[in-house]
Amino acid sequence: MPQPVSGRLPDFPWDRLTTYAATARAHVDGVCDLSIGTPVDPTPAVVQDALRAATDSPGYPTTIGLEATRQAAIDWLARRHGVTGLGLDGVLPVTGSKELIAHLALQLGIGPGDLVGYPELAYPTYEVGAALAGADAIAADSLTAFGPRTPRLLWINSPSNPSGRVLPLEHLRKVVDWSRERGTVLVSDECYIECAWEGDAPLSILDPQVNGGSLDGLLAVHSLSKRSNLAGYRCAFVAGDPALVGELLAVRKNLGLMMPGPLQHAMVAALDDDAHADEQHGRYAARRAALRAALEGAGFRIDHSEASLYLWATRDEDCWKTVADLAGLGILVAPGEFYGAAGRRHVRVAFTATDERVAAAVARLSH
Repeated sequence: MPQPVSGRLPDFPWDRLTTYAATARAHVDGVCDLSIGTPVDPTPAVVQDALRAATDSPGYPTTIGLEATRQAAIDWLARRHGVTGLGLDGVLPVTGSKELIAHLALQLGIGPGDLVGYPELAYPTYEVGAALAGADAIAADSLTAFGPRTPRLLWINSPSNPSGRVLPLEHLRKVVDWSRERGTVLVSDECYIECAWEGDAPLSILDPQVNGGSLDGLLAVHSLSKRSNLAGYRCAFVAGDPALVGELLAVRKNLGLMMPGPLQHAMVAALDDDAHADEQHGRYAARRAALRAALEGAGFRIDHSEASLYLWATRDEDCWKTVADLAGLGILVAPGEFYGAAGRRHVRVAFTATDERVAAAVARLSH
């Protein structure tokens, strides 16, 4: 009997947090759940209105998506992130960035004997995607760590989940050049690109400053979950090298993977409107400032965290001790170990909770 697919995948890390979650939820004044970066503020009215207007959708959508959806992504990348040279054949709407990330290696024909690289501190789905394809995987921040082997696929993530680190221009250029010299497909997970708070603005791998004006061998993954409170809508897209997008399109047609039509109209409305994104950015900035001050006052050090929706906090102790201590205060956070061995002395603290729950967490940390 063949091995079940689940046997190739790592254990789902959040299952290990169950006991600590129960402790935090037992707090007399309720839990302050800062463990997952899920939006809690309303979906923007402009998006809800667009979805309602498009609910009469009896026919099948196409895998390639509406031209209007793809054009909205192109316009947003140009307007907000300086991306030029991207055409309609270089954009593909997808149902959630996690689904794409998990299946990307498989859909690009990567499999047993191939190598996938991803950061030492990383969103666990990069490893899951390699395992699903049957490929080998190495978590490394140094390009020399791959030794004589050349990755078929290399992930970078800036701003980083979990640490909030932003990769500088020169580093991005170096990784682009290194990948092109070796024929490695370079994919940049940029889902937090509009969640920046201090320092230099994050750059897209599709920015001509980074790639020299060529999209060859490059893909960028974007999500509207964080920017526009659309996690429940599963609106995302991948953009870059038209040849790579075309390969994904050919595979996904056969698999019947397509974004529902009404959600594509909602995605257009979200990408075309910057006002709601700027308003949400202000909400998160206030929550971030309050939590950072409280954590530092409670003896934590905040590393990186210049972007994303998290504070990467440490008391220079095992992350599970920190998780347990905070759970005793009714505050639930994510252990850094979920994101790789390099995170074992940190916890990830999300500031996506409501103002009331953030204020409660601040009060508990201050006593």
